[in-house]
Amino acid sequence: MSNKVIHSLYLCYFGLREPLVQTQVIPYLKELIKDNIKISLLTFEPNPRERWSKEQIEEESKKLAKQGIEWHFLTYYKRPLVPATAFNILSGVWFTWRMLHREKLDIIHARAYRPAIIGVIARKFTRKKPKLLFDMRGFEPDEYKDTGMWKESGWIFKFAKKTERYLLNKSDGFVVLTERARKILFPESEESGFDHHNKPIEVIPCCIDKNRFQIIKSLSRESVRKKFNLTYKKVFVYVGSFSGWCLTQEMADFFEIAKKQDDSTFALILTQDNPKIITKPLKERGFSDNDFLVKMVLPEEIPIYLSASDIAISFVKASYSRQASSPTKIAEYLASGLPIISSSDIGDLNILIEGEKVGIILRGFNETDYVEALIKIEALLEDKNLSEHCRLIAYEKFNLETVAGKKYRRIYRRLFNQVEEE
Repeated sequence: MSNKVIHSLYLCYFGLREPLVQTQVIPYLKELIKDNIKISLLTFEPNPRERWSKEQIEEESKKLAKQGIEWHFLTYYKRPLVPATAFNILSGVWFTWRMLHREKLDIIHARAYRPAIIGVIARKFTRKKPKLLFDMRGFEPDEYKDTGMWKESGWIFKFAKKTERYLLNKSDGFVVLTERARKILFPESEESGFDHHNKPIEVIPCCIDKNRFQIIKSLSRESVRKKFNLTYKKVFVYVGSFSGWCLTQEMADFFEIAKKQDDSTFALILTQDNPKIITKPLKERGFSDNDFLVKMVLPEEIPIYLSASDIAISFVKASYSRQASSPTKIAEYLASGLPIISSSDIGDLNILIEGEKVGIILRGFNETDYVEALIKIEALLEDKNLSEHCRLIAYEKFNLETVAGKKYRRIYRRLFNQVEEE
């Protein structure tokens, strides 16, 4: 980018302490700062007076300031849903509008739909017109519809889709997570990187900081397995929630078949959700307390547990909206050297996993499918170089610096028609 300092206001509808923000927002912003970009970050904090002391806020502000990030926050209100959401958006509009009058903003970087609404409205009521980058993350209205929260024939879904079209029209550039999402929304951009209106488009999957996984090199896999009583176990690991997308019962069925095939099978579940969601179905299928571990861990601890595992799984319900999904866990699995057994038609995973030979795609959810997948994954594991191959693919496809950082800096340049430098 040129010597001109670009000031970007990054709007995030989550709280700073959320794992997603710590792994998928702050690291990305630190990459943008490398390109002569000034970053202001706005988050929405649930119950800030209860969760944050004045000293903690000051400490966090100073910490982020040292990294080049100016942090602001507003209170996030959750209930009642519709009025609370409207109030949150209006608060964000007021904050952004005031900032537009107080400082020169070049870009409003909106992470997902609600922040994009905030950016569009705030910009509408000022003569200053910063660029609006709509970082979509997924097809949010369709996600609510696909999980059954919104009816396709209902007014909420129809209004949300109309709002989506409005945001697509008013934004100056777009980031999507998958090539499948690009093909749906901006097929003309595959070769040029621009849509019909000459707006820049980037496909940036959920990436990982390679340094987070360097700790594995200093650890003895066997010592970690011994610490967690996993010696002589075949460890299948799952990282994530048990939301409406997760096929929890199918996952438990798979573990049951794996246990029948190999009695050393052990289920390692790393989740922030209620453990009973998965422990109950596992016990119903004959798993004892010695056959599984469900644990809540911090983001920085995940690589340690993954280093003790053998095979990773990801069972997610396929739907229209899942075409735009890029599960962070996939990058984390591969960076840990783990082959993956995944359900099909999630984002770009079919091409990635089968094309790069880093795992198996499930085509169905019955015993025959599970047995076939287990046989195929065992064949893959015979390759002594498989773990290193998985890591290489992770750092090629999901590297924070060479993929996310490079592409975010590129779309910032393109928003201002600046010449790209390699």
